[in-house]
Amino acid sequence: MKKIVFLMLLFLAGCKFYSFTGASIPEGAKTVQVNFFVNNAADQVGSVFEPGLDRDFTNAVQEMLLNQTNLELTNVNGHLIYEGEIVEYRVSPMTATAEQTAAQNRITMAVNVRYLNTLNEDDEFEKRFSFFYDFDATVELQSVQAEAHELIFERITQDIFNESLAKW
Repeated sequence: MKKIVFLMLLFLAGCKFYSFTGASIPEGAKTVQVNFFVNNAADQVGSVFEPGLDRDFTNAVQEMLLNQTNLELTNVNGHLIYEGEIVEYRVSPMTATAEQTAAQNRITMAVNVRYLNTLNEDDEFEKRFSFFYDFDATVELQSVQAEAHELIFERITQDIFNESLAKW
């Protein structure tokens, strides 16, 4: 009986720095700070500025961290800090029909992310993450944009999480 209790206590103590979502929270980290992701997409040739994209993506990063870790969100002096810029947002034709018109379009978004760990500088990185969403060219962009953003944000934020906290 004592063995079982000891093993359970050992298991629970080990969960302090590891969550069931795959997060490996650095020892001592209690807070996370997500700085505003500025939309610099219009600076890239062929890319466009999408109003509100910066706010929506910043919120998506915050929600992902709150849902997948037990870290407390803070505005200043976070133990872990995420920041960066949206560096690309474009809609481009992907496939053509025999009549030389687009059959399918693609929304592509890329984000440059800096991850800072104030407790262990060896974990820090700066990296570009991107993803896309394909849709039929006969469909208007506005009718698929919300779904596209949701899918793109989910994929990019999960890639950021995996790189910074899951170490995959």
